[in-house]
Amino acid sequence: MELLRGATLVVADVEATAARYVEWLDYAVVDRADVSADLAASWGAPASAGRASITLQPSSGAEVFLRFVQGAPPPTYRPLRTFGWAAIEICVQDVLAVHERMKRSPFTIIGPPKALDGLPTIFPMQVRGPDDEIVFLTQINGDLPENDLPRAASLIDKLFILVLACSDLPASMAWFDQAMGLTCGRTMDLVYSVINDAFALPADTQHTLVTLTHARDVFLELDQYPAQTTPRPAEAGALPPGVAIATFRHPDFGSLSGPWITPPAMREGPMYGGRRAGTLRAPDGTLVEIVEAG
Repeated sequence: MELLRGATLVVADVEATAARYVEWLDYAVVDRADVSADLAASWGAPASAGRASITLQPSSGAEVFLRFVQGAPPPTYRPLRTFGWAAIEICVQDVLAVHERMKRSPFTIIGPPKALDGLPTIFPMQVRGPDDEIVFLTQINGDLPENDLPRAASLIDKLFILVLACSDLPASMAWFDQAMGLTCGRTMDLVYSVINDAFALPADTQHTLVTLTHARDVFLELDQYPAQTTPRPAEAGALPPGVAIATFRHPDFGSLSGPWITPPAMREGPMYGGRRAGTLRAPDGTLVEIVEAG
């Protein structure tokens, strides 16, 4: 079972952002709804109640969603410089073709296609959207010895990894193990260009990261961020800017002990499918929403 269900991003204009993802990433709008007071409370973000949200699905039809929620990101917010969900990673069929498309788009290329040392099956590029969201677009050429990786069924397909910027990598690893039963996969020290550029670090600076898995499915990347990283600024009582929430299915929802921000409840809409969902706070205040698996 693939556990990743979706990501929620806070943006200044949900209609404009959705239109960009429809035009340039081939996504389709599958739901429009104002955030209910009950759902906002479950996120610990009561000020987000009543705000517009739009949910999108990739053209492949994969049931892994992107949800945009209206917000007002503080002027001090800078991507890739704060703790929390740092980026979404989407699989693509042909990263060179996607690179040519991105050159014409409103997305800014912050990392052109480049093979990763020691990971020949991964061929990624990175862009920054007009909402300062960071999107990795990754061509997958094969599986890893310990993990199965998705193959894109459309030129630009589904979200398959979420990237977390951590203040204390071992503490975050332990939390996901204890709270969700996830397994730590490969730990690597890599030259990470987008982090180095964000902090003006020497180009050869390496950063430690680890992947988290369920069975052979890898869907989380946890990065140890530099000492200069700060907590993420946010509107009082509202969702934080950038990637605000990661949503996962869980095959044994009843075994989860929380603590939940509010008690889990049945929820409708593409992200939930009429099943129970609740939200936990991971280290650094990171929001982790969990949906009962069908």
